[in-house]
Amino acid sequence: MRPSGRNLDMLRPISIEPGATRHAEGSCLISVGDTKVLCTASLEDRTPPFLRNTGLGWVTAEYGMLPRATNTRIRREAAAGKQQGRTVEIQRLIGRSLRACVDRSALGERQITIDCDVLQADGGTRCAAITGGWVALRLAVNKLLAAGDVTSDPITDHLAAVSCGIYAGLPVLDLDYAEDSQAGVDGNFILLGSQRLVEGQMSAEGATFSRAEMDQLLDLAEKGVAELIAAQKVAIA
Repeated sequence: MRPSGRNLDMLRPISIEPGATRHAEGSCLISVGDTKVLCTASLEDRTPPFLRNTGLGWVTAEYGMLPRATNTRIRREAAAGKQQGRTVEIQRLIGRSLRACVDRSALGERQITIDCDVLQADGGTRCAAITGGWVALRLAVNKLLAAGDVTSDPITDHLAAVSCGIYAGLPVLDLDYAEDSQAGVDGNFILLGSQRLVEGQMSAEGATFSRAEMDQLLDLAEKGVAELIAAQKVAIA
């Protein structure tokens, strides 16, 4: 039995609220159970120097957790003077995942920055950030299309992410913190709407896993991502 009482293949309740902030070109507040992430997309008519005069755009991301996103206060990284390695790794993951569904030549020489701020953490924050980050990106690109600033849609597909793992010897979908902290195997899967894999991260936290178990987790991920994409479609409708 899972601590939450969910079936093995059941997501936590999903809520995606678009237009969560006034000033950002695209934004949403995504809630995955008790995990809540504010995602905003900011447009700039410039690219990083290494892309200047290439005709290509860029999508990048930043990620952070508020001090009381967890049950004890986390010191602000700005106060510490540097980002933690986990933060850098997650924001790079978000950025490269979102770039996988963007035609950068259609975007033109402009940059979109996706900011993902974790308001409350209960497992799966990076997955929620990617799923909500796509919605914020979609809304920002819609404004470019409406204004005629781009002539063809640079977003090529939906993108969402979900965690899967082996908890108490069983494969489960969408781990919350109680499961994540005790899981024998922990994984994150990022998939396009076409179900093509963008990235998979799996690790043995307390027990090794077989090829058959990995396939079970991927099957769960495909089911979960399909449901997350359905929620994305409702949010941007």
